[in-house]
Amino acid sequence: MRVTARNHPNVIALYNCLLQTGPRTLQPLRSGRLPLDLVESALKGRVVDKDSKTQFGNPSRSRRRLMSTEEVSRRCLALWLVMEYCEGGDLSQYILSRPPDAECNYAVVQQLGSAIAFLHGHGIVHRDIKPDNVLVCLTKTGPVMKVADFGLSKMVDNPTDGVPSRLALSSTCGSDFYMAPEVWAGRSYTAQADIFSLGVLFWAVLERITFLEDGTNQEQLGAYVMRGRWLIPLGEALCQNPDLQLIIPMRARRAPPLPPPLNPAMCELLMDMLDSDPDTRPTADQLEKRIWCAIEVH
Repeated sequence: MRVTARNHPNVIALYNCLLQTGPRTLQPLRSGRLPLDLVESALKGRVVDKDSKTQFGNPSRSRRRLMSTEEVSRRCLALWLVMEYCEGGDLSQYILSRPPDAECNYAVVQQLGSAIAFLHGHGIVHRDIKPDNVLVCLTKTGPVMKVADFGLSKMVDNPTDGVPSRLALSSTCGSDFYMAPEVWAGRSYTAQADIFSLGVLFWAVLERITFLEDGTNQEQLGAYVMRGRWLIPLGEALCQNPDLQLIIPMRARRAPPLPPPLNPAMCELLMDMLDSDPDTRPTADQLEKRIWCAIEVH
């Protein structure tokens, strides 16, 4: 990437890259010696095997790209990414292990809004925003949220005015409860899909809305629509019925403890983020400014 995560406090930092050249041998990677295919493979979460014939895709293309690093790639068994340690766990673990705290919730919203504005401003579309991909660092001044896991992210070379909203993407990816309606529909989509996912996350954090993950008793943060006994992801429901009216704040009876009610400015912001029309949602830059205004009203 053209930017480093160290440029923003709410994006996970990559401290170093280590090459494994033997069963017990790790060596720091020197600048400029990392094969491009190796970077992509590592960022997608795959181990690089020196004996694999298909790891790098087209053989002739790979040989051209690796020519200047032939010795390194021949000796390399795996690439290890050294990242900062987040002792607070993921966002669901952190929020749900503590009593409701409105100030903490608003801090989460502000930090994540700032992180996404930073990423979109540098042409990076995350495409898998969810509580599992937000890690928490505990500091003396309070929790610091870290957007992590860029395995599904995409980057645009020339974002328009720092906003990659016009970049059309087509691969269906993400997690069910956080996917935007246009992604559910299998249509092309833009960075505005990140805004929808963030809206689901914000709503769940601010109102402490949870569901049980399939096959487990583990509570997860996530907003949804009820149909009888079934929980329908917001994106799926809006894909089926774009005119569906969401009720924010949620009025369904839920077990205490519950956080304080949301102010009208925050409710309006959530409604705009969760609009079925991606062009109507605020951009990440607009979102960051509106979050500050909504928090000031609070």
